[in-house]
Amino acid sequence: MPEPAPVSMSATLAADEALARRRRAGERVLPMASGEIGLPVLATLRDRLAAAAGENAYGSVAGSPALRTAVAGYWERRGLGIDPELVVAGPGSKALLFGLLLAIGGDVVVPVPSWVSYAAQARLVGACPLPVPILPGQGGVPDPDRLREAVADARAAGLNPRSVVVTVPDNPTGTVASDATVRRLADAARALDLVIVSDEIYRDLVYDTSRPAVSPAAHAPERTVVTTGLTKNLALGGWRTGVARLPDSDLGHALHTRLVAVASQIWSSPPAPVQSAAAYAFGEPAEVTAHIAASRRLHGTVVRAVAGRFTAVGAQPAPVVATCYLYPDFEPLRDRLARRHGVRGGDDLARLLSERYGVGVLPASAFGEPGRALRIRAATSSFYGDSDERRRAALTAPDPLALPWIREAVDRVGEVLADLTGADAPAPAAAPRS
Repeated sequence: MPEPAPVSMSATLAADEALARRRRAGERVLPMASGEIGLPVLATLRDRLAAAAGENAYGSVAGSPALRTAVAGYWERRGLGIDPELVVAGPGSKALLFGLLLAIGGDVVVPVPSWVSYAAQARLVGACPLPVPILPGQGGVPDPDRLREAVADARAAGLNPRSVVVTVPDNPTGTVASDATVRRLADAARALDLVIVSDEIYRDLVYDTSRPAVSPAAHAPERTVVTTGLTKNLALGGWRTGVARLPDSDLGHALHTRLVAVASQIWSSPPAPVQSAAAYAFGEPAEVTAHIAASRRLHGTVVRAVAGRFTAVGAQPAPVVATCYLYPDFEPLRDRLARRHGVRGGDDLARLLSERYGVGVLPASAFGEPGRALRIRAATSSFYGDSDERRRAALTAPDPLALPWIREAVDRVGEVLADLTGADAPAPAAAPRS
């Protein structure tokens, strides 16, 4: 009997649990590893969910007609119109991504760096993840030229790459690949006969709404699957509902059939009450779009302030234009960190930040980079408060940095980085006026 595929605990979830244990023990901690968005549930969505609590039938494997129609409208408003019959819902976009890898088959190209679960899911389905580096500042999309080389080499070696997974906008870097890079990716995927799986769960969190992220589906509509959900833009991680848009092509129709078959054997159907609330959310009524706009402003304000703390000590964060993530590079501080702390890579740096300072971050190795890389991913999504009252205040504050709990978290980052590097501590964030 063959051995099961090796798989480790999700790095983000493992880091969350470790810091939670330390907090319960009374230690001072600052969680920056998780991407969970710390914001309250919008009241109208909570009411919709409660009203649908009695819906306890399995329902359609692909999702309710109401949800699929609403999702089709959501994508049509973004220039990606699709027949609702080509929309599939599932218990979170993470489960859908896994189902898609099973349905597509073959080996999987993943960007480096990329979200912690892509390579792990490829291994779980018995595929080989093929890492391809990104271009500087173009996170989430593998360098199209190196993609061509990697696929040619893999096929020559007897492997069978059939898909490439991308993230637009990107986790972990917080960047957005340019239209030119996405177009080149589309051309390469077409030439190589690859299916593009585009994870666009952060699409609504691009700070400058006049410059939205460009989906590969705009350039390779016949071979691009797009996934999204409500986990990030509406902070509904616990509701576990994601959706996939299949391409309107022979490939897309065949893939839809296989994905629904996979879904029928794994999760049967998405949770009915959540589908009801999700259908309302994807319809984008005014209060939903206002809530998302407020969260987008909050993320941008706080993450830029924290980026300034990293820059002040000589680290180099990528220019964040979306999400709540930073991916600072400590390479300019390599000699200093090695001399002061024996730090020689991202794993060492993340361990030191956690053990000495109680700051939870993830090393670059969690995202597929080599251990020597002196990069970490830090998320600001836990800074908004430890109660719904504080989180609502963060959403509505004219200046979130004036709120004492957010100011304290941002200042703590500055203090830790200054002590870590031996730099002068940056001035604290301005206190609110009385």
